Amino acid sequence: MSEGQLEHFTEILSAWKRELVKEVDRTMLHMKDKASNFPDPNDRATQESEFGLELRTRDRERKLLKKINSALLRIGEKIFGYCEETGEEIGLRRLEARPVATLCLEAQERRELAERQFRDREDYYR
Repeated sequence: MSEGQLEHFTEILSAWKRELVKEVDRTMLHMKDKASNFPDPNDRATQESEFGLELRTRDRERKLLKKINSALLRIGEKIFGYCEETGEEIGLRRLEARPVATLCLEAQERRELAERQFRDREDYYR
């Protein structure tokens, strides 16, 4: 991958990371400002449900931040854009669509196929 391409993906990942960090800060402020002890149990339940949804979303974003940081490290080590399983280059179109991708399309498809096969067998984990 060329230096220009690495810079391009660094910019994309860094911008994505900044936006996610802003969302985390916004959520924390929102939850502090909106936290109330409503006298009505229905209002309390609604608020708790809303907060639960926000926290699940932030947890997913926290996991995405880990992937972004990992991708930025791979860029620094000059191994970004190569499949972790096969060592082949990950296509630019795939990286444009999913900059945190660590597997080439074929390896990802194999992994998803294996997951579906094992998930369909109910007795596999028993």
